[in-house]
Amino acid sequence: MAESRGSLLAKSVQKHAGRAKEKLLQNLGKVDRTADEIFDEHLQNFTRQQNAANRLQKEFSNYIRCVRACQAASKTLLEAIGDIYESQWTGHDLMYVQTQSVDMLWQDFSHKLADQVLLPLNTYQGQFPEMRKKIDKRGRKLVDYDSQRHSFQALQTNMKKRDEAKIAKGREQLDEAKRTYEMLNSELHDELPALYDSRILFLVTNLQSLFNAENTFHIESAKVFGELEAIVDKLATDSQRGSYSVKKTNGASLPHSTTITKPKELIINNTSTLNSDRGASTENLPPGVLYRVKATYKYNREDVDELSFEVGEIISVVEYDDPEEQEEGWLMGIKDNGDKGMFPANFTRPL
Repeated sequence: MAESRGSLLAKSVQKHAGRAKEKLLQNLGKVDRTADEIFDEHLQNFTRQQNAANRLQKEFSNYIRCVRACQAASKTLLEAIGDIYESQWTGHDLMYVQTQSVDMLWQDFSHKLADQVLLPLNTYQGQFPEMRKKIDKRGRKLVDYDSQRHSFQALQTNMKKRDEAKIAKGREQLDEAKRTYEMLNSELHDELPALYDSRILFLVTNLQSLFNAENTFHIESAKVFGELEAIVDKLATDSQRGSYSVKKTNGASLPHSTTITKPKELIINNTSTLNSDRGASTENLPPGVLYRVKATYKYNREDVDELSFEVGEIISVVEYDDPEEQEEGWLMGIKDNGDKGMFPANFTRPL
């Protein structure tokens, strides 16, 4: 057994040395080499196709990692939004449902990319290493064939006395080397063009899966985020109308989560209390005007007895015609154009 292993090792070393010598002689132009222009073209196509597949596989693997990172970031962001969106605000329950839908869309998108795009791409890319091994083997067998061909030619021309036994053995070795090379060469002449032609169908199928998954995800996501935007728009409208304002007699605070109702609880304030609480100036005011305020938020009236205004408008605060109609957190005012009505005090600031 030891002798057998030693013999195989010696033959392997001898074969490698013979190939190295043959390649050196070919590179120096001392001996010719078997040319196959058609195979060379197939090999160029194969190399280009393999490089393209390797790049696509690398970039797509990175893309999926980024998608999964975005999926995780989206989930934590929407969880934070859900936590701060207070339960009494409009659309609270719908907000939760829609944010859950976003996470499901991310999961479906990620699974489609992995199963329908990356997995087939890995299978496609996996063909090239094995084919490359076969190409390399064909190259080694071609060197062996050329080496045997040159040895046989030398055997025929350099012998002073013709030795038929050596010539017969040389021809047998040449025929064996040629048969081994031509078998591999013939297989590759069939397999390489077939593999190269397969790139179109693969790419079409793979890109269709990718683009369809992208299209579906973005369309469905757009619908969900449209719903979320509508929920927040409704919250903004309700907030402008004072639906979540904290009730205060001087109206100095910004809107909070307590809803203002009118006119369920009535409160009567005297002029001196209003002026002292808000710190408004009462100097050089027309008769009947308690003080003036400037709108810090836009307000659209909900009833005919209310006053609408834009941000920055100046309003003159006056007493209610009937003090019993005064409502907590609301003032009576007159705009420069003569419009008169009630308005939420916390949408303005005193001048």
